[in-house]
Parts: sequence; C-alpha cells; structure tokens
Amino acid sequence: MRVVSWNIHWGCGRDGRIRIHAIIDVLRKLNPDVICLQEVAANHPELEGSATANQFKQLAGAFGGYHAIDYAPSEIYRNNVPRLFGNLILSKYRITQAHRHSLPWPFDPVSPGMPRGAIEVVLDTPRGKLRVVTTHLEYYSRLQRAAQVGRLRELHAQACARSRAFQPNPEMDAPFQLGELPAAAIYCGDFNLQPGSEEYEALLAPPLSGELALVDAWRARHPDHARAPTAGLHGFAWPEKPDCYDYFFVTEDLLPRVAEVEVQSETGVSDHQPIVLDLA
Repeated sequence: MRVVSWNIHWGCGRDGRIRIHAIIDVLRKLNPDVICLQEVAANHPELEGSATANQFKQLAGAFGGYHAIDYAPSEIYRNNVPRLFGNLILSKYRITQAHRHSLPWPFDPVSPGMPRGAIEVVLDTPRGKLRVVTTHLEYYSRLQRAAQVGRLRELHAQACARSRAFQPNPEMDAPFQLGELPAAAIYCGDFNLQPGSEEYEALLAPPLSGELALVDAWRARHPDHARAPTAGLHGFAWPEKPDCYDYFFVTEDLLPRVAEVEVQSETGVSDHQPIVLDLA
C-alpha cells in the first residue's frame, strides 16, 4: 500500500505559473493507492498565478479510478461564487466513511490565520479497515497550531475509544453505524511544525486514554539518518532554508508494516515536496 501526501501550493511553481498537469504527472509516476493533498484551490484569481479553475474537480477527474473526498475549510463567497481552499483525498480503495473535521481557530491578535480542517476517511484495504487523516495546520499562529494539534489528539482518542466499544448492530439505522471506526490510522499532511518542537512532542505524547500511540514514521524507519527536508529546496521565496514541515504519523500497530518513508526531492512544481509512505 502506497500513500502520498503533498502540499501542492495550488499548483503554482517557482515561476509563478500554475501547472496542475505537472502535479498530476508527478502523482501518476508515483502510482499511489491513496493521495492526500493540501492547498487545493478553486475560484481564487487573487492567488499567485490566478487559481481560477476548480482544482478539486481537475484532480478528481484526472484520477477517475479513485474515490474523491474534498474539504475546503476556507470558503469565501464573492458574487455568490464560492472561493475554496483546502484538502483532498483520492483513494483506489473503497471508502466506507468520510468525516470532515473543523479544527480550532482561536483568536490570535498576532496573526488572524485561516480556518483549518482535517479529512478523515475509513478505507477497506486488503489488510483490513484503516483510517487515513490528512490536514494542513496553521503556520503563522503558534496559538492556533497548538490548539489544532490538541484537537487531532482528541479525535484520535475518540476513534480508538469507538474501536474498543462499538458493537455493530444490523438493526441500527445506517447513520448510527458511523460509530464503527478502526483504531489503526495514518495521519499525514503539512503540519507546519518542526521536529522536536513543543507541538510535535504534544502530538506524539504518550496516550492518556488507552489509545494507540502515534509514531513519526520517518523517525521509526530512519533512526540514524538526518531528516530529509520537505520544503525550501527549489528557490521559492518561502522558506528561507530547507526544513521539514510535512509528516506521516502512524499508529504503533502499523510500525511493523512501514517498509519505507521517502521525500521526493527532485520535483520543483510546488514549494513543498511530496512524501511517500509504503506499507507492506
């Protein structure tokens, strides 16, 4: 099973031009089973390069054999037209549930930030049911980012509790059957935090409620190697130097299946690099 996570920067390259087809080409070459994307835009002409197209539809259409779940926590209306900015999951595997979580957005006088969210899907994989969560946390406000990390931990604890307590009942109305969540999960995306930061350590803190621990898949797979940067490689204005902002975190039960975690450093079609997780 191969999962790719990528902040695509609405397809805008270093030259300021939008090339969604280049994003699609890279993804097709990687041939993932599940694609998790951040910074997907629709009807945003004011973004660099003029992101006027609906990229959610473009990307879903380019991967017609995949199931698509989108969530744009930033939804602005002008002249009754929605301008969307958010996340997208595409999966070859059957999706049995989808949950769109709004993450905390507390007021910060230092930085307004923007609404942030997470997509959570339950997949029917050859090795059983698995949750995949993708998100894009706040960059400018540490206050907001810390609150968002806390909410992800709460959502994980709730899912693990449901996995222990839920008993399927065929007589139960279908909407109530959404309580059946697997504990095993992959959390990925642009977390906008650095290894060893307080927010990083908070996300990976030991469980308090009996849930499965979350583990940094890169650190588990490459304990003796320097972490590969996920941004700052191809001359974009941001960030000032190469650094890591994008991650795969997996539940501890998945660690024996982590075959590889890699950063694809060659492509320069976004200010972030795609990261790849291979599970045996």
